[in-house]
This record gives sequence, C-alpha cells and structure tokens, in this order.
Amino acid sequence: MASYRLQKRQDEEGVFVVEGPKMAAEALASAAEVLYVCATPEWQAPDSLRGEYCEVSQAELERLSLMRAPQQVWMLVRREGCGKKGEGNGLVLALDRIQDPGNMGTIMRTADWYGVRRLVCSRDTVSCFNPKVVQASMGAVFRTEVEYVDLPQWLGGCGMPVFGATLGGEPLKPDAGLVTKEAPAVLLVGNEGRGISPGAMAAVTQPVTIPNLGGTAESLNAAVAAAILIDKLIG
Repeated sequence: MASYRLQKRQDEEGVFVVEGPKMAAEALASAAEVLYVCATPEWQAPDSLRGEYCEVSQAELERLSLMRAPQQVWMLVRREGCGKKGEGNGLVLALDRIQDPGNMGTIMRTADWYGVRRLVCSRDTVSCFNPKVVQASMGAVFRTEVEYVDLPQWLGGCGMPVFGATLGGEPLKPDAGLVTKEAPAVLLVGNEGRGISPGAMAAVTQPVTIPNLGGTAESLNAAVAAAILIDKLIG
C-alpha cells in the first residue's frame, strides 16, 4: 500500500488517496468506488463503510500517508465515475494552466459552494486527484465533474458566452446575475502568474475584471478572483 504514495502509481491504476475522517465521510457519502480502507482503532467506521478494510497502527498509517500528521483513516478510491454529473446553475468554470494544488482545490470547493457542477480544464492544469487538491477541495472532488481538454478548441465550440478574467476587462457590477440555467455561460480563469493563454483568450467573448479599489496590489490570487467573479455572475 505504501507504493500509493507515488503519484505515478496512482495515475497508472486510475486511483487516488483520501485521508482523514472528514474526507473519508465524503467519500462514503458519494457514489465513488472505495477500494481499500486502512484505519487506526480510534476511527469510528460508519455503517456505510465499503471496500476492503484493514486496521493499522498509527505508525503504519504514517507510512501510508502523505500528511504530516495523519488522522485515523486512509482510503484508496477509484477515479472513474468519481465526480458527480449533476445539474448546475448554468455556469461552467474553465481553468487555464492553474498550477497550484491549493488554488485548484480551493476553486473546486468554491464552485461546489455556489452550485457550479462542471469544471473544464486545460490539460496542463494540475490534476484534481493530486493529494493536495483532494484535501483542499473538502469533498468537492466527489460532487464536481472535472474534464481535461484542449481548452481553446473546447471554448471555441462550446456555444456559450465566455467571460474571461483579465486585468483589462470590463468591471462586473455587484449582483450582475448574468448567468442562469436558461442563459448558461463560461467563466475562464487563467494561470496564477501568466493569466489566460493566447489560444484560450481568442475564444473570450467578454473580458471581465474586478475593480482594484485599493489601487496598490498587482493582482488577486486565482482562487479569490474566481470566487468573486462566480458570485457576481450568478448573484
């Protein structure tokens, strides 16, 4: 089991690791296929427990875990069919070259909060099954459909307005309410440092921005910007 600490092993077998009671509960509440569960005696297994179960010591859990302070339970979950394909609120979130796992997980968590059920990512965006992404998503990985595609091509053929987050875009007014189920659209958020790639930018129909009221900082964190724009578009 310790070999699943390696991302390569997880990628080859189409699985990912879930750790801690909170994330274990999210996995068991979802339709995801849980393959293995390793837990210390302190973990209170729910009635919904499934998968091959093994009780381990704290030392053994530490050998499995990627966390600095492992908490009670470690799970191996199959990737296929993990993200729930549910009806959203009309907004699709497109991510272009997002690299930081913490940002990716936070964006997924924010999208989940606002009922955005579909994320479409460039192929060089960090994997939603990266261990740090999974932890930061706080369960959103089980409730969000995430696709990795040729993003410029997908945007060009999506048939929806594409709002692109850029510094030179048009400021969105509070509670703009521009996106609904009846009027779906895409919000495109680019790389933390480089912004939206030229290929993806070519598909943007409306560049948008967040007014810099302080007038000092150069830019916002990608996850923060995504949260503010989602709120404005569907508010």
